[in-house]
Amino acid sequence: MLVGLTYDLRADYLAEGYGEEETAEFDSPATIQALDDAIAALGHRTVRIGNVRRLVERLARGERWDLVFNIAEGLNGIGREAQVPAVLDAYGVAYTFSDPMVMALTLHKGLTKRVVRDAGIPTADFVVIETESDIGGVRLPYPLFAKPVAEGTGKGVTPASKIDAPAQLRQVCSALLQRYAQPVLIETFLPGREFTVGITGSGDAARPVGALEVILKDNAEPGAYSYLNKEECEERVIYRLVDDALARESIAVAVASWRALGCRDAGRVDLRTDASGRVNFIEVNPLAGLHPSHSDLPILWEQAGGEYLDLIGRIIDSASKRIGTGRVRPAARIAAE
Repeated sequence: MLVGLTYDLRADYLAEGYGEEETAEFDSPATIQALDDAIAALGHRTVRIGNVRRLVERLARGERWDLVFNIAEGLNGIGREAQVPAVLDAYGVAYTFSDPMVMALTLHKGLTKRVVRDAGIPTADFVVIETESDIGGVRLPYPLFAKPVAEGTGKGVTPASKIDAPAQLRQVCSALLQRYAQPVLIETFLPGREFTVGITGSGDAARPVGALEVILKDNAEPGAYSYLNKEECEERVIYRLVDDALARESIAVAVASWRALGCRDAGRVDLRTDASGRVNFIEVNPLAGLHPSHSDLPILWEQAGGEYLDLIGRIIDSASKRIGTGRVRPAARIAAE
C-alpha cells in the first residue's frame, strides 16, 4: 500500500512563534521517523504529508494514498482532532484511528463523561463550568479536581488542580477559563491508584494490551499526572505493568468505555480508583502518542512483551480489516480520476 502520514510537527509551530505548552501534543521528528521506518518495514511505501493545511494542498493537487496513518492533533478549535479525518472522509480516503464524530466528542471531556455515564460505566461526578457565573452553582463534595475541558498531555493540570475549598475553586476556575479560553471540567477528586489501559482494534474486535499503573516519584508534582510530570516522565514517573484485581477491573472498564464511545484501531483509556476502591473512567485518548520510548501506549506495549513494529502493524491491520479491501480504492486510480 501507499501510506500517507499526517502529523503536526512541534518544531514547525515553535518556529512560527507558538509556545512550549501550546505545542505539547505535537510530535517530534523522532516519532515521525520511527513511524515511517516501521510502516516501510511492514512492506508499505510511505509519503510524509504533514498537517491539515498540507493535506488540503496535496489533495487539491490530486494526490491520493491507499491509507493515511493519521496522528495529527490539530491546532485550532474544539474539533481540532477531527479536522484531518473529516477532510479525508470528504475525499473518500481511508485512514487509521477514529472518525470525526468520535474525535470531536472525546476531546471534550465533559461530553465524553456524559456518554460514558449513560452507558452505565462508573465515572466521577462532575460539572462543566462555562463562565465564571457557573462557579457558585457547584454542589459537589470537596475535594474536587479541575482541568480544561478540551486539552491533552496534562495541559492545565498542576498541583493546584486539586481543590479543597470554595475560595480555591473560584481562583483556579477563573485562571483556567482565562488562560485556555474554554470551559473547565470540575469532578470529584479520585484519591486512589491511576491506570492507563492500552487497547487495539475496533468494536467487538477491540482487545486490551494491558494495564499500566502510573506511579509518581517523590520528585514529581503531587496528586496528579500533570503536564510537568508527563513532559518529564522519564525523571518523575514510574510505569509498571500490573495484573492484580484492580488492574483487571480497569481493563474491563476501559474496554467497555472504548466500545461505548466507538473508538477505533488503537488508543488508551485513563482510569483512577475512588475513595472506596472502585475504578472510575477519567478520559479516553483515541489518538495516543506513538513516540517509541516516551509515549504511554508504546511503553505499555513494550512492557507487555511486544515490539514497536508489531504495534504499528496491529494498527494498520485493524484499519484494513475495518475498511475492508473491497472498499479501498487504489491511490493510483483515484489520482487518475
